[in-house]
Amino acid sequence: MSGSEAFEEIVAALNYPMFVITTKGATDDDETAAGCLVGFASQTSINPPRFLVGLSKRNHTFRIAEHSTHLAVHVLSRKHLEIAQLFGSETGDEVDKFARCAWEAGPLGLPILTDASAWFVGRILERFDVGDHVGHLLEPTDGDAADVSRDWVSFADVRDLAPGHEA
Repeated sequence: MSGSEAFEEIVAALNYPMFVITTKGATDDDETAAGCLVGFASQTSINPPRFLVGLSKRNHTFRIAEHSTHLAVHVLSRKHLEIAQLFGSETGDEVDKFARCAWEAGPLGLPILTDASAWFVGRILERFDVGDHVGHLLEPTDGDAADVSRDWVSFADVRDLAPGHEA
């Protein structure tokens, strides 16, 4: 088995947590909201706190995030799996996802999903190419973890979704 085949077998067996990332247009005049389901995300540092989000270059959310200063990272419990399905199987190029779910304007006007168990907003410190995705290194600036649960949506819950865009 080649190294890339072994890698693919290993990552296919993992059950990563899934996050919904939201953002909005970069100016106060630009109210364009965007969001997508991501599995390429991880804490990268304890001190200072840092989090890395990978957004597919083909994704509507990526195109909005290119000019944004902040991203909101949401954790969903399994009881709100339909929200993960909405943000993972529809594209903002064709559908207004925010018309189909409850949300409110949060810090800096970012869309915050009402049904999220927990969320944080992060300032984008750096962007860098990581292949078919662009990494967005975040510095947490605000958030709410009052309802965080261990019953979050994971890759196994959304494995069969047809994505709004191919990676």
